[in-house]
Amino acid sequence: MKTEQTFKTKTGFCHILTDKIVLTRDGIVGNVAELTNGKSIYRTLAIYGVFAIFMLYYAYQSFVNQEWFWTIMFGGIGIYLIYNVIKSSNYSATPIIERNKIKNVEFKPAKKFLTRSYFKVDFEQIDGKIK
Repeated sequence: MKTEQTFKTKTGFCHILTDKIVLTRDGIVGNVAELTNGKSIYRTLAIYGVFAIFMLYYAYQSFVNQEWFWTIMFGGIGIYLIYNVIKSSNYSATPIIERNKIKNVEFKPAKKFLTRSYFKVDFEQIDGKIK
């Protein structure tokens, strides 16, 4: 299990090995990130969903009171959060990706001052889903 390449990510390190890709928080391959297959991402998305519902509720209350600035502000934040929850629901929190399960790797360049560049890796999970 010799490391071919290691690079820093937003939340840790990515180790590209001969047979798999391993994501770690501290840079040591033996200390793999939490081995929860996708459960933690759904918990986070649920929290954002609840927050979005509160934002939309406050937007409705502002609409009833004819406070147009707050209606637009809370409504915009609520819609933005719901959009991102739906978009992020297909992401995975899997820390180990076997090379033979990888279907596609795509590089997404950064948008200056807006986003970071990243790799999008489509792979088959244990249950057969493509993430």
